[in-house]
Amino acid sequence: MQNKGLIKLFAVLFGIVSAYQLSFTFFANKVESSAKEYAKKNVKDNNGRELARFERRYLDSVANKEVVNLGIAKFTYDDIRDKEMNLGLDLKGGINAILQVSVKDILIGLSNDSKNEVFREALSKADEAQKNSQDNYLDLFYDAFVELSKGNVKLSDPNIFGATKSLRDKINFNKTNEQVKSTLQEEINSSINTAFEVLRSRIDKFGVVQPNIQRIGTSGRIQVELPGAKDIERVQKLLQSTAELQFWEVFTNSEVIPFFQSANMKAIELLKEEVEEEAEKVKDTVKKEDDIDDLLGEAKDSVKVETQKSLFTYLIPNFQQVSSTIAYAKLQDTAMVNSLLANKDIKSLLPKNLRYAKFLWDYKPFTPERTEQNKDQDLTPMIGLYAVKSNRNDDAPIEGDVIADAKQDFHPTRANQPVVNMQMNGVGTKAWGKMTTENAGKFVAVVLDDYVYTAPSVNEPITSGSTQISGGNMTINEAKDIATVLKAGKLPAPARMIEAEVVGPSLGQESINASIWSFGLAILLVLLWMILYYGKAGVYANVALIVNILFIFGILASFNSVLTLPGIAGIILTIGMSVDANVIIFERIKEGLNAGKGLGVSVDEGFSVKGALSAIIDANITTLLTGFILYAFGTGPIKGFALTLMVGIATSLFTAVFITRLLIDKSVKDSEDLTFNTNVSKNWFKNINVEFLKKRKLAYIVSGTLIIFGLTSMLTLGLKQGVDFKGGRSYVVRFEKPMKANEVANNLKDVFGTAPEVKTYGAENQLKITTVFKIEDKSKEVDEEVQSALFKGLQPYLGDVSYENFKPGFEKVNNGGGIMSYMKVDPTIADDIKQSALWAVLGSLIGVFLYILLRFRKMAFSIGAVVAVFHDVLVVLGVFSIFYKIMPFDMEIGQSFIAAILTVVGYSLNDTVVIFDRIREYANNSNSLTANLVDKALSSTLGRTINTSLTTLLVMLAIFFFGGDSIKGFMFALIVGVVVGTYSSLFVATPIMFDVAKKKEKK
Repeated sequence: MQNKGLIKLFAVLFGIVSAYQLSFTFFANKVESSAKEYAKKNVKDNNGRELARFERRYLDSVANKEVVNLGIAKFTYDDIRDKEMNLGLDLKGGINAILQVSVKDILIGLSNDSKNEVFREALSKADEAQKNSQDNYLDLFYDAFVELSKGNVKLSDPNIFGATKSLRDKINFNKTNEQVKSTLQEEINSSINTAFEVLRSRIDKFGVVQPNIQRIGTSGRIQVELPGAKDIERVQKLLQSTAELQFWEVFTNSEVIPFFQSANMKAIELLKEEVEEEAEKVKDTVKKEDDIDDLLGEAKDSVKVETQKSLFTYLIPNFQQVSSTIAYAKLQDTAMVNSLLANKDIKSLLPKNLRYAKFLWDYKPFTPERTEQNKDQDLTPMIGLYAVKSNRNDDAPIEGDVIADAKQDFHPTRANQPVVNMQMNGVGTKAWGKMTTENAGKFVAVVLDDYVYTAPSVNEPITSGSTQISGGNMTINEAKDIATVLKAGKLPAPARMIEAEVVGPSLGQESINASIWSFGLAILLVLLWMILYYGKAGVYANVALIVNILFIFGILASFNSVLTLPGIAGIILTIGMSVDANVIIFERIKEGLNAGKGLGVSVDEGFSVKGALSAIIDANITTLLTGFILYAFGTGPIKGFALTLMVGIATSLFTAVFITRLLIDKSVKDSEDLTFNTNVSKNWFKNINVEFLKKRKLAYIVSGTLIIFGLTSMLTLGLKQGVDFKGGRSYVVRFEKPMKANEVANNLKDVFGTAPEVKTYGAENQLKITTVFKIEDKSKEVDEEVQSALFKGLQPYLGDVSYENFKPGFEKVNNGGGIMSYMKVDPTIADDIKQSALWAVLGSLIGVFLYILLRFRKMAFSIGAVVAVFHDVLVVLGVFSIFYKIMPFDMEIGQSFIAAILTVVGYSLNDTVVIFDRIREYANNSNSLTANLVDKALSSTLGRTINTSLTTLLVMLAIFFFGGDSIKGFMFALIVGVVVGTYSSLFVATPIMFDVAKKKEKK
């Protein structure tokens, strides 16, 4: 092998980088474990909400403390938290939601709530059409409008979009319907973008690690992933509430500082008792002499109690020139400042002019610049505090609905200085003129969701309604953000949650534990099997396998990829494929040795393109195609599965082909007695000559019977569609004692109107409850109503569990009852998910068909492979249809099942391509195939086929039995698929290919 030195260098460097990236996850877990211990010591009744509060308090206290010192670099907890591996919500808990910004409400808002009959009827028809259509709402509305208007009414009509002030400059009566539609699309995109920015701003302040928010095409849908979020109720309100844009008059720092000084003295008294109590707690908390203490280093100081605390311990008043910013605080201290300023004893000190002052924080923190004075200090993020002039009813003088337009621009006389130009409507112009006249020379604040986005000074009264906002340090992006916030006042409707998946932290931790067990057991089984079967060569393959695992996790950590349960299954599947590559190579080497060739020659041939490499590349490319299609069409966990599958294929190829080769070449060079079997396995699969093709008619009968049974079952019993395919709500609820599903279903019939589907989910004290109760209701209160009804129906079985503890989120301690996970899918998006899944399967089949056709240049090979794939899919579907009412675990047809089906497609093709590659080799480019030649090729690959299938099955069975309830159905589909795929590659794909080839020869 050439370039051994370069490969060694790359492998070593890649290994070091991977270990370096994974080390952050290790260190972050250490700190987080310490936070959990701290919380448990300080919460006596194991209240989940309180545990979360103390845990967050501890982590905030060490956020900017040095916790890792590598000599060449030092890292705080915030640093390592940003670099640790992302865990999906099925492992960490949290919420994954898709929100829909209502295009209908945007159109109504743009029309100024037009009552035009054609307009209103077109909206109704679009509503109806959307239930069974994949087209976007504007297209549906437009088609309905054109059909109903019959050319007599135009969209630019003054009664519809032609007279609204916000569109006056863009739409006039001479505009055609197509031109108006184009303008409406621009306005809709702008509104959706505004909603996206508002949501992103809210999420950034929520405090979860590594949140993800992204727009889904031009559909008006926004996907939000918040792994680790525990206060689910707060998240749901945060995501679905309408943006509140307000304009307030502002107190200056000179007006507020006297109050701060008196409040500071009062805070000393209030905090004295807390100091004494915390001193006792800290004696226990910081007394740990374990690895966590060594890791945290200065972290002990982070919970150390100062002898005297005051308001100014947490808040730094602004004593500089007159400013709208009255004070600053460290980011982690804002909660304490809020608590003190809200204290009734401190509020009583407010003078008469500050009685209704409302204290609000800046919308984003900043890090102070490094100066000579602070060069040795830790520069922690700071945030500004403002005091707006509120009133008894907390009504803002100006609300956001008066904004007609806002955009980022540049100052007319100062080159390249970003500004924001804002235009108000008639009502706003009058109110703004009054406010700026009364506050000339003072400050006003632009506030969104109770965060101050800007608080500029008013140089002179503004009576035109056209205002320019500028600031000395404002960047272009900041100006764009402020313009977006101002336009949020036009947001006609809140975003509605049309799909949501919630996993509680308790279930997430259980999934992690189950994953570790199943993953460890699967690896151990594979390692032992390789040593049992291949001896010393198996040890080399195991080394390559371990390096492969290091590379996979290192890459995922480096690119901040999200690791999910299906993702772990994808990794384990690639482990099986890595073993497969080594098996193919070792079997070719054994063939050379059995033919009397020397060890060195056999090794060279085994690793060559003419040997095993061609089959390995072909097999992996077909699986890679499957991964690409899954990633393109999938969402959430399916994307995670596809990503790990693709990464694993790349690393498996490298480690199997290069790392194993380096180790074997060294053994050959050192003249070691290297064998590729053991005393146990040396005679396995030797001198096999099975006449497979003679059995093909029997195989056709068996396969045909299985498919007929499956199709009959699908036509009569059907398939159990998951919530993500049919719409509805699904709850996993845990109880303190074993439950009877039928009894619970009957009890819930009273609250839901019809009996929901109830099934034992894993343990006997855990049920999965699926209902379509009020799923068509689009109000934002409906989710809470359904959850409340569920609690009412289950109350007789929940004992002392309160509704607060029953809700999803926060830890369910001491096996207390409650919702462990929850899923909601609106029927409109369920249709889209089903359609995407169908395209994913068809795209996979077409892609593989074309690849095999190009690779083997014979239609017979492509037809054989695709027929086998259809066979495998139909058999798996049939098994799920026949057994879904019998098996004690979920066998739903949903997104995860589609991922499993496509994986089966990839695996089956992997096996088939290896066999076809050997047939092509034996045929030696001959146009004629004989039954003897095909049987010989099948027999020669039988050892590899059984070996790979067995190792893959061992891995999957380990995950199936020990990997947790939520993944059992997924793994069962894979297990059935591997068995059927192995059978079909031998008894379906090859016979079909042979028969098609023979018919072509006869013609």
